[in-house]
Amino acid sequence: MITRQKTGSLRPKQVFNLLHTNTDEAEINNSDPTCYTEAVKHSHWRKAMAEEFLALQKQGTWHLVPHPANVPVLGCKWTYKTKRHSNGSVARFKARLVAQGNNQEYGINYQDTFSPVAKFPTIRALITIALSKQWPIHQLDVVNAFLHGNLEEEVYMITKSLLLS
Repeated sequence: MITRQKTGSLRPKQVFNLLHTNTDEAEINNSDPTCYTEAVKHSHWRKAMAEEFLALQKQGTWHLVPHPANVPVLGCKWTYKTKRHSNGSVARFKARLVAQGNNQEYGINYQDTFSPVAKFPTIRALITIALSKQWPIHQLDVVNAFLHGNLEEEVYMITKSLLLS
């Protein structure tokens, strides 16, 4: 039997340096915050939350109204992700305000779900076509992407920790 070891086509062994330390404070704390109280302690996360909140307001994502007494109300949560360049340096800090849809009930505050996502084989096919036609390819980083559709259902969300200091 001919194996990869006999043919010499084994992948090189990757050795990680687990003792490496970095003096940059942002690099030392390599984990993203998991809650608002943790994130609000850092100015870069406060700035990211302010940018997200401003974008949501400019987009007209919601209307502030009192909710009826007999209607389910969703909570919301901030999520945090440090975006990095290919060399590992910090590109930007990304904060998103998301509704906690796990409390929604089918037929009451939603009817259908839809999430537009491009699959990797589709992207590969588009790149192949662009290369064969010698079309230029440009990368676009969308800071805030919204589905510009109108909801038929009324969804109420409570916003406790939206005040940014």
